[in-house]
Amino acid sequence: MSATTTDKSTIVHPITLTEGAINQLKRIRTEQQVPEDHGLRVGVKGGGCSGFSYILGFDVQKDTDDTFEINGLKVLMQKAHAIYLLGMEIDWVEGLNNRGFSFNNPNATDTCGCGTSFSA
Repeated sequence: MSATTTDKSTIVHPITLTEGAINQLKRIRTEQQVPEDHGLRVGVKGGGCSGFSYILGFDVQKDTDDTFEINGLKVLMQKAHAIYLLGMEIDWVEGLNNRGFSFNNPNATDTCGCGTSFSA
């Protein structure tokens, strides 16, 4: 996990975004002309073949969100979702059989074959 120090206090980011993920997200933001007031929403929702699926997309900040800045990207996460996402790494994968965001979640007790659904 990455951490930044400000005013003698340490802020630990709940998730990590790899350089590849950051580059892809910035490209998507530019191509889709996402407004500057939108941040990257990372979360979970019920459903998927293993119980939960990941939420990843640009959105406006809500009152129930915690906000973090990771490598120049504003990240939004509902406070209640942190228990499922703490320590997760989001990467961008580009290969012959797979292209897209991958989620490496240490809290997942089981995942599905597609990699976008998990149980905790």
